[in-house]
Amino acid sequence: MKTNYIKLLVVLFVFASCTKDDTVTVEDQSITVLQKDPLKVSEINSRIEATLSETNTFNWKDVDDHMLWSALVHGNNILTIGYGKENESFSEQRSERLVNTKEGILQMIGTTENFDLIKDRSKNVVEHEIINVIDVKVENIETVIALRKANNIRYIEPNGYNQFTLQPTQRSSSGCNKSSESINSSHYRTVSPNNAQVAWNFYEHNIPQAWRTSTGAGITIGLIDTGVSQSQSLLNSSGFNDGVSNGRRVEKKGTFIDSPWWWSNNYDGPHDKCGHGTEMASTIAAPRNNDGMPVGVAYNSNLVAYRATEDVLLNDYHERKGVSQALTELANRSDVKIISMSIGWTWSIGNIKDAVRYAHSRGKLIFAAGGTSTNFTNWYGVTFPATMNETVAVTGVDDGANYDRCDICHSGSKIDFTIIMEGDNDTSKHPPVLGFNNGQRKYTGGSSVATATTAGIAALVWSKHPNWNKDQVLNKLKQSADLYPNRSGQFGYGNIDALKAVQ
Repeated sequence: MKTNYIKLLVVLFVFASCTKDDTVTVEDQSITVLQKDPLKVSEINSRIEATLSETNTFNWKDVDDHMLWSALVHGNNILTIGYGKENESFSEQRSERLVNTKEGILQMIGTTENFDLIKDRSKNVVEHEIINVIDVKVENIETVIALRKANNIRYIEPNGYNQFTLQPTQRSSSGCNKSSESINSSHYRTVSPNNAQVAWNFYEHNIPQAWRTSTGAGITIGLIDTGVSQSQSLLNSSGFNDGVSNGRRVEKKGTFIDSPWWWSNNYDGPHDKCGHGTEMASTIAAPRNNDGMPVGVAYNSNLVAYRATEDVLLNDYHERKGVSQALTELANRSDVKIISMSIGWTWSIGNIKDAVRYAHSRGKLIFAAGGTSTNFTNWYGVTFPATMNETVAVTGVDDGANYDRCDICHSGSKIDFTIIMEGDNDTSKHPPVLGFNNGQRKYTGGSSVATATTAGIAALVWSKHPNWNKDQVLNKLKQSADLYPNRSGQFGYGNIDALKAVQ
């Protein structure tokens, strides 16, 4: 449930007093005129769209105080604050300085918002583990102005504002769809045992040939998406460890809260209600058995699948919080090597950016989708978090003689790799995957499936070289790509040759 009216907040931590040196200070500058009426949603969106059209990017730090406050008012008064020094995105053990910084910020907000830091804290503040972030209920423009003048604040964002509807991300063809489809037999080949189905595009990347060397055994991939369907047994414990896919495990977890209340901690469970996460899980790790169904790239890898979002768009407070939590949890698992995220948003999101940086610091190889939208609106460049240097950005191309992005895929200088996932001049020719329910199949496309496919290939490489680190695996992927050592301004290193990557 995506809601626009949230009023309360919860916090769990103990008040800590600030020393004079650590107290957050504000410039001594009087405020003469305050605009007390917020902009309308249409006015906010018009300004955002104008900025995106002109610069292909948007950041809340670049807007004026009144616009940020207006978005805050229309976003359930949820203000997300990244505190600490520049690039101090996370801390496993917070120093006294960081604790004092956080408490100084809260004291300042308590003064302008007129709440007691001890008595009212549980109604006004939510704290995050690992990443240096707090979510605070803020109603007054004076608070916004004071915070933007304060030191030791990296960013403030109206993280509850979810009413922007620019087409490039809002009309994703890789979004929610639980229906099954009839699969053309020319779009897969059968292999043992008993007619297991290999998607046509796997052969474009020599994935079946790579299976002679590696099948992903011993590698655990974290999938952050909409979860995995409980109705698809081949992606649950009963069918995941089956056939020649043996000695492995699947785990399902949930960090998404489906609630109209932003302070809620009522997690919605691990099961997919959208369909997108199930498709990505199938692409990565569907078993190779005798059921005559589509096989995953790394069919002997382990999978930890998170329901962290409601759909592919990170435009809701609970989704953003759910993704950042999933990232930090996966970062702290020594068995997880790879994280796949076929989700995104038009501009960067502070608490997710901080969590990505933490996972990267913990040695995780993070793949992110470059962006998928309608062919009328995919003028927009690479989407967040694929825009980050800490992620590996992937997009989809067709199987034509030249590099042409798929009909609904994004491209740009941030792209690192491409995957063939669409027929030239035949947009219906996409890879087949497992459907939402048992016995069902369907097609899936866009940069989403390209990202999941690349994550699976990375697992094949890491399984072959279990003592390698993320940089060594990434370098091997680059060296096996079609354009290496050159790099395209739109398609990175190009298509990966999985066989070359595992040799």
